[in-house]
Amino acid sequence: MTEVLNEQRPNSWLSAIWAARYRTPARFVALIALLLPWTTTGLTFALIPWLIAFVFVDLREFPRSLLRPICLLPIALVALAVIGTLWSDAPWPDRIHAIGPAAKLLVIPLLIYQFERWPFGGWVFSAFLVSCTALMLYSFAVAVDPALSLKLYLSRGPYKVESGIAVRNYIDQSQEFALCAIALAYPIVSLLRQGRYRIAALFVALAIGFLANMMFVVVSRTALVTLPILIVVFALLHLHRRTALLAAGAMGLLAVLLWTVSPHLRSTLAKFIGDYEVSIVGNDVSGMGSRLEFWRKSLAFTADAPLLGHGTGAIRGLFERAAAGESGVRAEIVGDPHNQTLNVAVQWGALGVLVLYALWFAHLSLFRGEGLACWVGLLVVAQNMLSSLLNSHLFDFAEGWIYVLGVGVAGGMALAAKKIRS
Repeated sequence: MTEVLNEQRPNSWLSAIWAARYRTPARFVALIALLLPWTTTGLTFALIPWLIAFVFVDLREFPRSLLRPICLLPIALVALAVIGTLWSDAPWPDRIHAIGPAAKLLVIPLLIYQFERWPFGGWVFSAFLVSCTALMLYSFAVAVDPALSLKLYLSRGPYKVESGIAVRNYIDQSQEFALCAIALAYPIVSLLRQGRYRIAALFVALAIGFLANMMFVVVSRTALVTLPILIVVFALLHLHRRTALLAAGAMGLLAVLLWTVSPHLRSTLAKFIGDYEVSIVGNDVSGMGSRLEFWRKSLAFTADAPLLGHGTGAIRGLFERAAAGESGVRAEIVGDPHNQTLNVAVQWGALGVLVLYALWFAHLSLFRGEGLACWVGLLVVAQNMLSSLLNSHLFDFAEGWIYVLGVGVAGGMALAAKKIRS
């Protein structure tokens, strides 16, 4: 008997080591998701051990995996950014620096390959939810006492801390909270149908916490625009018609109630009209008014080079030349027009826009079907597309990495589930 046990132990150790070979990369991805709402530097450092661990997985099918559109299109957009440096007139440091925002898309094919074969994607979803929950609780504490905000200690020089902004900025925070609140809708409905009411109640409490923070503490206008659309998408996809109508009525009543009791919400929405008047009429800098001026100029830049654009990193130089002799909002110089389509069009023209939308729609089609992975992936892509109307969120740090992790992890899980069903 002892001899049998001695023979089995080495085998069990080898099995554990072999299993760790595939669990370790997933743990590092979960660490990246855990750090994403809090730190940019920590996330960058966490990428290094994950890439090292990824090298040791079975990569025999990896070249074939790259040939699929869902993997090939992110690579194509980065390649276009690299090639676009050749016809740009920006200084070479600016051209090289402008490749960086797109370069993160190269991680998507790696994540899809990993999570299509090794089913540990739930760790990543859980890590991101736990991290955002901690950030949400911390944000409530900062709303009560702004001195608790880490921005007071992490930023250089004097910095005015807005109510409830715990770490980075209100746009990133709102995008993360909105994503978690709507993503929780799918497991809540599934748990209620299964009669698992306690866990469903916990998720409902978390979703209410995220939404309450956005309505009463701090929220971005981008999140206010995208949130109702994402709720409608969920109702159409995952609720019966009668339930969807009841939910729509309840959401309408809730919106009226929130409008009544939340001065913060009313003031945030009122800034849309106020910003327009400040910038268009008074030629002063404002949030939405400045965006309209950026878009107007970007359309003119695109018309000057419609096919291939002005090249990688050319945006700031174009705005500098357009600002000569101007004042107020018309003299603003930016390196980002705050619209993803225009950001791509100015640099790489119609060819870049074609690749961008092909990428978005290829990833949308990846998530046709049932299951949590399909819902999370669809939500991530839809949120990115909608919010990119007011920002360049595919190229921004936090929102861009949310897209990379969401599409990569959920995409791999969705492909694995389709293989099982077939």
